[in-house]
Amino acid sequence: MSTETSTRSRSFSDRALDYIERTGNALPDPVTLFFIFIAIVMVASWITHMAGVSVVHPGTDEVITADNLFSSENIQRLFTDMAETFASFPPLGLVLVVMLGIGVADKTGLIGAALQAFVSSVPDSLLTAALIFAGIMSSLAVDAGYVVVIPLGAVLFYGVGRHPLAGLAAAFAGVSAGFSANLSLTSLDPLLASFTEPAAQLIDPNYTVPVTANWWIMIALTPVFVIVGTYITDRIVEPYLGDYDPSDEADVDVDAPDELTDTQRRGLRWAGGVTLLTGLGIVALAVPEGAPLAEFDALISSIVALMVFAFFLPGLAYGIVVGKIKSDKDVADMMADTMADMGAYIVLAFAAAHFIAMFSWSNLGSIIAISGAETLQQIGFTGIPLIVAFIFVSGIINLFVGSASAKWAIMAPVFVPMLMLAGDPGYSPETVQAAYRIGDAFTNILTPLLPYFPLIIIFAQRYVKDSGIGSIIAIMLPYSIGFGLISTLVFVLWVLFGLPLGPGATLEYMGTP
Repeated sequence: MSTETSTRSRSFSDRALDYIERTGNALPDPVTLFFIFIAIVMVASWITHMAGVSVVHPGTDEVITADNLFSSENIQRLFTDMAETFASFPPLGLVLVVMLGIGVADKTGLIGAALQAFVSSVPDSLLTAALIFAGIMSSLAVDAGYVVVIPLGAVLFYGVGRHPLAGLAAAFAGVSAGFSANLSLTSLDPLLASFTEPAAQLIDPNYTVPVTANWWIMIALTPVFVIVGTYITDRIVEPYLGDYDPSDEADVDVDAPDELTDTQRRGLRWAGGVTLLTGLGIVALAVPEGAPLAEFDALISSIVALMVFAFFLPGLAYGIVVGKIKSDKDVADMMADTMADMGAYIVLAFAAAHFIAMFSWSNLGSIIAISGAETLQQIGFTGIPLIVAFIFVSGIINLFVGSASAKWAIMAPVFVPMLMLAGDPGYSPETVQAAYRIGDAFTNILTPLLPYFPLIIIFAQRYVKDSGIGSIIAIMLPYSIGFGLISTLVFVLWVLFGLPLGPGATLEYMGTP
């Protein structure tokens, strides 16, 4: 933060964020912290196991007990599966594969030149909104927004003289909100519906839940999040961060001349042409009947691989035109340099992978999720208070269990039937699913259990080398509160006014005919 910011009369919110940042940054290095978390989980698993803590899975009636991580079996599993645990860490392969393509586009200068051209075409007043919107829409590419949009947000703000962490925060907020807002259906829609439908059939055996169950409210939330996120960035987060001090930089390499050269412009034109051809190639793979990626699930599952080519091929064309690539060795060197840049993330990923795996082995995540769900069920809320409480509990559980499908697999058999019968009429399964999606999204940006959280810290440390968990939580807390409040309010109004949630979906459950 700047001297001016630190010496002026500070508001309560500024002082609160300062306290959060100081407290969080007083924590050990993130790698050390994850190993401390592992020790805590191991001790907690032993205590809960000795106490005989158990819950009953609401969907399968399976008794889930705490598993002692100090047992001979789990210690053996830790050592024998160590390499597999690390290699199978979901974000690891995604990050490294995508970065191979992005690395070529970055090292050739394509990304910097394209960003400069983009910045010159977007008014400063719309830059934040455009960035948040891009983050929201990035959920079409599954989790790739965490890898692509967030670092680009920091670079964009850095390139126009604004604080790069504000750009990083805006992009992070947009990517996180994208899981409960989008203009299009995403891979999450059929996944959640596949759990909602059998839960509903516990009450009504003939009930079906369409994949489009939440499409309309997802579309409506998109501009709402853009507006709220823009306000938070420009009026709260960026003033809190103050003027950017370049002396804090750890590893920033942004080459953005005042004007693009003729060679760069020619390279951009060639890159644009190759991008168009790549897009046509993707269409040929996905659209014709019988094409390799014609099925929706196959297309969604291939997005990461398609992104590699979408960055690599234009980057290759640009590099050849501007003279950065003269032989195949140059391309290989660029990819190797990119992997070297990811060294810090790989170390963090090793620690994070084992913490998340051991948390899962202990069954503590399932116990926390099921116990919390049962407690809310026993409170006896009805109507709007119940649905709001459900959103809140979903957000809290999301701090402990990151996977949206894993949580919903546990929660749906409890909450879908309960809310179907919570009144006369009750809430439809589609309504309950929409409420879950809202609660599942806005706390993503606060939990270190998010698999991409270590990567966010690495991105931040490129610009402010002392950035830590506390720094990220401090600047993301306003977004979490803002998105949580506004999305809950929109949802409540949606229900009260009886607006349709999506094609083929209903708001209320009237009971079996």
